[in-house]
Order: sequence, then structure tokens, then C-alpha cells
Amino acid sequence: MTVPTPPSGAHAADPARHAAAPVGPAADAASVGDLLGNVTRDLSTLMRQELALAQAELKQEATKTGKAAGAFGGAGFAAWFLVLFLSLALWAGLSNLMHPGWAALIVAAIWAVIAGILYTTGRAKFREVHPKPERTVDTLGQVPDALKGNRGGTP
Repeated sequence: MTVPTPPSGAHAADPARHAAAPVGPAADAASVGDLLGNVTRDLSTLMRQELALAQAELKQEATKTGKAAGAFGGAGFAAWFLVLFLSLALWAGLSNLMHPGWAALIVAAIWAVIAGILYTTGRAKFREVHPKPERTVDTLGQVPDALKGNRGGTP
């Protein structure tokens, strides 16, 4: 009878690796049920670890997204003030050429035109939105046939 030599290489110092894969008579003694139980346990552990990793990654990305959203919110607020003060400056500049009431009316008319253009553009883009995920609904409709052994879309 030969004595097994100690393993060498990258996994030599990993005792758990050798415990999971018995060598010699112990391997013959393990039943199929025990082996399936080990595989199931290992798969369950792997799935829990992958889920924990995904949760950690999502939390990190959510934090980054929150910071980016805050920066965009601050930029929007600053842009609002910029537009306000530019409008006031335009009104003051036009007030040097005409009555201040007419100057204010001209600035208001400019903003009315801008608002109208933005409204029509937004309405057109909104009409292009389809809230129902059509491809997903089609794919999900094929699942019962696939479970029965039929291929979707092919006779």
C-alpha cells in the first residue's frame, strides 16, 4: 500500500480543499446522498456569498448615485439663479432704451416662447415613451410553452 504524498502547488496549504474531496477508502464510503448534500450546501453558500457581494456593490453604487444627484440638484439650482439674474440684467438693459414696463413685457415674452418650445419638445418625447416592457411580456408569454418542451416561435 502506498502512502499519499502531501499536495503541492497553489492549494497545498488549503485544508478545507482536502476535507471536501476525500481520497482513498473514504471516497468510496461516501454515499451519493452525502455527495449531493455537500454539493447543495456548497451551492447554497456560494449563492449567499454572491448575494451579499451584489448587495454591497449596489449599496456602493447607490451612494455614488446619491452624491451625483445632489451635485446635479445644486447645478440646477445655480442655473436657475443664473437665468433669473440674466433676465433681470436684460430687463435693466432694455429699461435704458424704453419704458421699464415694456422691457419687462419683452423679457416675459422671450420666456413664454422658450417655455412653449420646451413644452412641445417634451410632449413629443413623452409620446415616444412606452411604459409596457413589450419584449419582456412576449418572452414571459413563451415560458409556459418552454416548460412543456415546446420551442417558442418555431412550429
